Amino acid sequence: MAPTRTRLTLGGDLEVGRIGYGAMRLTGEGLWGEYADREGGIRLLRQAVEDGVTLIDTADAYGPHTNELLIREALHPYPEQLVIATKGGFVRGGRELSSLSPIGNANYLRQAAHLSARRLGVEQIDLYYLHTGWAQDASFEEQVGTLAELRQQGLIKHIGLSNVSPEQLRAARSIVEIAAVTAHYNVVAQQEAELLEAATEAGLVFSPWQPVSLSTPGAPIDTAGPEAARRVIEPIAVRHGATSSQIALAWLLAQSPAMMPVPGTTNLAHVRENLAAQDLELSAEDLQAINSIASAGTATQSDLQETFL
Repeated sequence: MAPTRTRLTLGGDLEVGRIGYGAMRLTGEGLWGEYADREGGIRLLRQAVEDGVTLIDTADAYGPHTNELLIREALHPYPEQLVIATKGGFVRGGRELSSLSPIGNANYLRQAAHLSARRLGVEQIDLYYLHTGWAQDASFEEQVGTLAELRQQGLIKHIGLSNVSPEQLRAARSIVEIAAVTAHYNVVAQQEAELLEAATEAGLVFSPWQPVSLSTPGAPIDTAGPEAARRVIEPIAVRHGATSSQIALAWLLAQSPAMMPVPGTTNLAHVRENLAAQDLELSAEDLQAINSIASAGTATQSDLQETFL
């Protein structure tokens, strides 16, 4: 018999599994344009949901727009238990990631949310993240206020924050209820520990992106990781009959009951491996060893903007 997997409640009323699926990689090269294997992407999304994925994470910047459209083509009408999370707040002026810019004025955010809903084929978006706290054309409080208005109007069910500081999280919560926070966090990138603590104390879902990557933001995703991390994680993986990626996910799940990683992959076998990480139980010794891994380096704002998941 398969083990019973715990679940999270997002925003007080949406029940989700503890590992979601990040769809960003189902785009063209450099996250630009259509995913090359469109039919394969559709099959992967459908099978991922059949295998137990209950939350799919996307954004209007992925493609741009093509990722949301692919999700709609694959899964609409959406199963009742499936939550779709998307994000708005970036524009991209061309193939180069350097053309990515944060935009936060009210008209733009309203348009972004309405068009995401249209592309996804929904009247109400389950979870809508402000994609960045870095926009300069409106104050952070004004941006959150715009999303609060859209929630009041019924376009957004729950609001999330992406790549924000603990101070911004506190400011946002004084304006409107926040359901989830997403940030870069994994075994070698623990700079957002204070944000994780703040989210956990507030009862919010914390959804780390690049959760199995053992490299710093802006670098190629490397699930093998730097040598120091491999020396710690690989023996633990062998003892558990698991992969290093599964150990990285199991470590995350042990950090907080509110943790919900959203690993991305274009490989169905990896989707299933990721989901199976929920069934691993790391020992206190395992956790202590992984906690001792030094961070690969402090991510800069420009690093994060270039990956922007």
